[in-house]
Amino acid sequence: MNWLKPTLINAEKGSLHCSYVIREEMTNPYGILHGGITAGIIDDLIGATVFILGLQHRFTTVNNNIDYFAPAKVGDIITAKTTVVKQGRTIINLQCEIFLPSKNRLIAKGYSNMLNVG
Repeated sequence: MNWLKPTLINAEKGSLHCSYVIREEMTNPYGILHGGITAGIIDDLIGATVFILGLQHRFTTVNNNIDYFAPAKVGDIITAKTTVVKQGRTIINLQCEIFLPSKNRLIAKGYSNMLNVG
């Protein structure tokens, strides 16, 4: 999370909401937000969401599924919000939606399963 530099908007059990400023080093050669950075935001924020659940065991990502819908460019402020979809003892399924609020546009949505590793 240090490199991505999120700004916390809201945190509650099972949900985090953060904003990010798109920096040049986060973009691809076309000057738009790189898909790998988008995936990193999703994975990072989902992991932090599981962490703040305060569970006794540790969890790790077992898969990510991401759909990309629209671009963001240098200087844009995007927001990302996570939600626990289903929480079991072994697997927790979460989603993360990334928006470009200035255009009221969903730019990406990802799902992830987190596995209890003890």
